[in-house]
Amino acid sequence: MNESDLMPYEKPLILLVDDLPTNLHVLVSMLKADFRLKTATSGASTLALLKNQPELPKLVILDVKMPGMDGIEVLRQMRDEVGTCNIPVILVSADVSEQNELAGLNLGADEYLIKPISKDTLIIRVRNLIRRNAERSKLRLAAYVFNYSGEAIVITDHNNAIVDVNTAFIKLTGYEKAEVIGRNPKLLSSGRTTKDEYRAMWEAILKNGFWQGEMWDRRKDGTVYPKMMTISVVRDRSRDIEFYLANFVDISRFKESEERIEHLAHHDSLTGLPNRLHLSIFLEQSMLIATRMSEQLAVMFLDLDRFKNVNDTLGHSVGDELLVQVAARLKSSVRDYDTVARLGGDEFVVVLRGHDIALDAAIVAKKINLHLSQPFVLGASTLRTSTSIGIALYPDNAEHIDDLMKNADTAMYFAKAEGGNTFCFFSPVMNLHAHEKLKMENQLYEAIEKQELQLYYQIQVDHLYRPLGAEALIRWLHPERGMVSPLQFIPLAEQSGLILSIGYWVLDSACAQLKAWQACAATGHLVLAVNVSPRQFRQDDFVERVLEIVQRHGIDPTLLKLEITESLLLKNVEAVIATMNTLKALGVRFSLDDFGTGYSCLQYLKRLPLNQLKIDQSFVRDIATDNSDRAIVRTIIAMAKNLELNVIAEGVETEEQRELLVNEGCTHFQGYLFSKPVPIEQFEALFNLKTRV
Repeated sequence: MNESDLMPYEKPLILLVDDLPTNLHVLVSMLKADFRLKTATSGASTLALLKNQPELPKLVILDVKMPGMDGIEVLRQMRDEVGTCNIPVILVSADVSEQNELAGLNLGADEYLIKPISKDTLIIRVRNLIRRNAERSKLRLAAYVFNYSGEAIVITDHNNAIVDVNTAFIKLTGYEKAEVIGRNPKLLSSGRTTKDEYRAMWEAILKNGFWQGEMWDRRKDGTVYPKMMTISVVRDRSRDIEFYLANFVDISRFKESEERIEHLAHHDSLTGLPNRLHLSIFLEQSMLIATRMSEQLAVMFLDLDRFKNVNDTLGHSVGDELLVQVAARLKSSVRDYDTVARLGGDEFVVVLRGHDIALDAAIVAKKINLHLSQPFVLGASTLRTSTSIGIALYPDNAEHIDDLMKNADTAMYFAKAEGGNTFCFFSPVMNLHAHEKLKMENQLYEAIEKQELQLYYQIQVDHLYRPLGAEALIRWLHPERGMVSPLQFIPLAEQSGLILSIGYWVLDSACAQLKAWQACAATGHLVLAVNVSPRQFRQDDFVERVLEIVQRHGIDPTLLKLEITESLLLKNVEAVIATMNTLKALGVRFSLDDFGTGYSCLQYLKRLPLNQLKIDQSFVRDIATDNSDRAIVRTIIAMAKNLELNVIAEGVETEEQRELLVNEGCTHFQGYLFSKPVPIEQFEALFNLKTRV
């Protein structure tokens, strides 16, 4: 600390009032060594000085006998003013009669001295009055704090009997002051605090003179509440405890907030189910209990089937309400001591514990599949959904939480691959499959770089077998695996996002082939169909990319036919129609692939700028034996004619199928009857042969 930080002692200021200069001179000479002094020679000047003085004196020595306004009147007016009412006043007079002394004392004079006055007596009395007034100021401040504090305050004597309480105490506890004075504070006890906790509290108070902590109390009306309390002791001159001072506040809201924060940290805010953190802690504890009790755990990983479609078509608010109802059905499908948690999105986990856990898990899984397949009423909508469930057992399938969750997740994907609305138990073979899938995904990245992808062409003909064009179909010729089926790698490409790179490679390669065909008179009329994934079609720059490829290769855009599927119409149909119209204006053709197997929304079908409907092979396969398939094909052809669209049937494998389709009015065909998909060399040889025929 620097010397400049030390505040020098400042002498108290005293106001001396006397109409005789000689008397003032005597007083000044007696007091000037110990005090700062100001003087006044009349009552009026005294009051004016007190009113205008920025620093009020600590004490006033006031002569009683003065012309005009005497000292008694000055004192009366001082006591009537808020700013001066508490300034100590010593009245001095040569009059020994009691009348003035009593009048002054009645008005609040602190001393009445008879002239002449001893210097030592005067100094001692002045000092004592200034000190006592400072102590009274502190007491007034303490009383104000006591009465108006926001915290409840209770004071007890050395026997712990209540001697005083403040207004906040009365308001908080419901007890009036008269009801508690003289009583022990244990009347507030809620019964929740243990004897050991009380013992520790009193040990701290008696040893340290201080204790602070939480405690539960009971109000007069019987309600219980938590409080934060501080207890300190007041000791007398002999260091014995004279009083105990306790102040406390109700922390109910803080506790409620603390509990809410704790709940939110461990529970999903939408469904109220335990979240991933809570599940991890619960699983760790459950695995320890299962080991000790020689039990098993079943971790069931659930994922709703087609939940994304709900969000995309009906909005996230409906999706959220569906998740809330799913959570309620899951809880009703398990026992009270089983756990249901939500990991996020549409992923849930159910944890079971017991001895014959595989059987229990199968029973619960069937029950969940049944419950979740029932209709959900969501406002004005009624929806049906289902769930795919993967089950992993502890300790059979894994001994660590992460492995157990991963294996259950793997089994869930197998259940989803089987069509959903079912469950699968994990087996080590699944892990091998998952690793194989990951390996294939990595190799697919390399396939693009190493040019292992190829286009095969399947011819499309009219009713007289004349070639009209072809469909470009991608194939993967792996150096080790050989020919990899698109059914294996296209879903991987969709999941990984590689479908965009692959899609544009296919489009670019197809346009390069169209350019080559255009250079030859015999092939210049062929139309080439290219499949476009919904993800690729929805890219913001899709139109620009198609236009750039068409212009770079210099092809006739009317010979390019883009095949889209009905799944494209599940989301943002207006944007899809706008994109199609833009490309149609450039001359690009459109064919709706797999028609009749998906969305098939007729209100949008009539607005789509299509050139062609493609009858799915699932309807063609049994057209000769299944009257329903034949009726569907007839309906599609009739609809296409009404919409002025041509129709092509895929998957035509027999002459009988072709003739039936011709009889129904179909004029375009594709299938093994004419040719399987082949490399470009074989396609062109086939084309030349069919052209000669």
